[in-house]
Amino acid sequence: MSVKQASVFLLIQLICYFRLGTCGKVLVWPTEYSHWINIKIIVDELVHRGHEVTVLTSSASILINPSRESSINFEIYSVPVSKEELQDDFQSWITEWTNDFQKYSFWTYYSKMEEDFNKYSDVIESFCKAIVWNKSLMKKLQESKFDVILADAIGPCGELLAELLKTPLVYSLRFCPGYKFEKYSGGLTLPPSYVPVVLSEFSDHMTFVERVKNMLQVLYFDFWFQTFKEKSWSQFYSDALGRPTTLSEMMGKADIWLIRTYWDLQFPHPLLPNFEFVGGLHCKPAKPLPKEMEDFVQSSGEHGIVVFSLGSMVKNISSEKANIVASALAQIPQKVLWRFDGKKPDTLASNTRLYKWIPQNDLLGHPKTKAFIAHGGTNGIYEAIYHGIPIVGIPLYKENAMRLSRIQHDQPIKPLDKAVFWIEYVMRNRGAKHLRPALHDLTWVQYHSLDVIGFLLACVAAVVFIITKCCLFCCRKTTNMGKKKKKE
Repeated sequence: MSVKQASVFLLIQLICYFRLGTCGKVLVWPTEYSHWINIKIIVDELVHRGHEVTVLTSSASILINPSRESSINFEIYSVPVSKEELQDDFQSWITEWTNDFQKYSFWTYYSKMEEDFNKYSDVIESFCKAIVWNKSLMKKLQESKFDVILADAIGPCGELLAELLKTPLVYSLRFCPGYKFEKYSGGLTLPPSYVPVVLSEFSDHMTFVERVKNMLQVLYFDFWFQTFKEKSWSQFYSDALGRPTTLSEMMGKADIWLIRTYWDLQFPHPLLPNFEFVGGLHCKPAKPLPKEMEDFVQSSGEHGIVVFSLGSMVKNISSEKANIVASALAQIPQKVLWRFDGKKPDTLASNTRLYKWIPQNDLLGHPKTKAFIAHGGTNGIYEAIYHGIPIVGIPLYKENAMRLSRIQHDQPIKPLDKAVFWIEYVMRNRGAKHLRPALHDLTWVQYHSLDVIGFLLACVAAVVFIITKCCLFCCRKTTNMGKKKKKE
């Protein structure tokens, strides 16, 4: 540890001392790209409040750069892949999603997506094993006595670490395909009659045909689609714990679920006490732009500017598509700031400038920004909503954007403060099991009251049987008595 890092950690300990022991130790299990960007916002706020944060970082990490952060403790572990190989894998998946998936039907689309998720599952599982089977690292983590583990639910392992280290677990999640984790591990009740499957493009007011399609998608995700190789993960977890268990069971032990959305984008549905919406936690007021960029923005005059970004994972697109996009952008009167890391398109016009990186939030908050061309990622959508900017690619016009912006701002607590509050709440109370519903302790039969329904039906059947037998007995008696009278 460098002298600078040692000084920072000493300062943190002093702050904790003067705050009467309210500071805690947080272990973070992150994933890559925009998911890390979201958790990094929470991590920075936790550090700002005096907590000691340790981030588990693989040797192949793409965005996480320990050398840039002096206030965060990074525990680097070796993995069987290089940074370049991991980056190539992600780019291969993203290229397939953005270029090839468009021509597929619904069922083929999700079948191909499942294949990519299974490849991702293998990579994450190898990362998890690199930690869990590393005895010296696990011993170090156990001796650290963490107060809480903050994990991204889209990358399993945090729940296993929480069980092995006997530490409360807080999840960060946008959504799982088909809401499978949320329903079967978190316990959320999402009736398909008015809760559309995520990415289905249905609303909460569905026609009969849409409800039929929605139900078919629900059944597909519930009984067929696997975000991860659940059998492999369940076997790994069972081996690590020395007892039979499943991935779903382990995820169900999370104390708090921080869901990165809000009612401005989410259709109303039942919620549980240990689920909290923190969508937009990364949004903040715009800061001044770099001078060169500000000059270009100001040169747009009354027409203003358009911001174009396809997120942190999509760095470039094919030359053919880049030229088509550049030709289209050349026809609008606005100046365009395009985040693009590929070959300069031949059709690029003077109104468009390419940047390998752009201060997206600051640009969206600029008074000259008129529209945002985006791929539909959560971070970009919420920044656009926060600043009231229409999004091209999503039916979000200026009036609707301003309405959603008002909803996003009209909260009693800022999303980031809410996220940090619940993490600190778990640390203060050494968990939040009292907020978890008892459904986690019930079997599938008990949860759906099938045993009770069966018992009541058996009782009704028994009563009907007894009454029927009594009626038949009385009828026979009456008939026999009638026959005897006729004989007499």
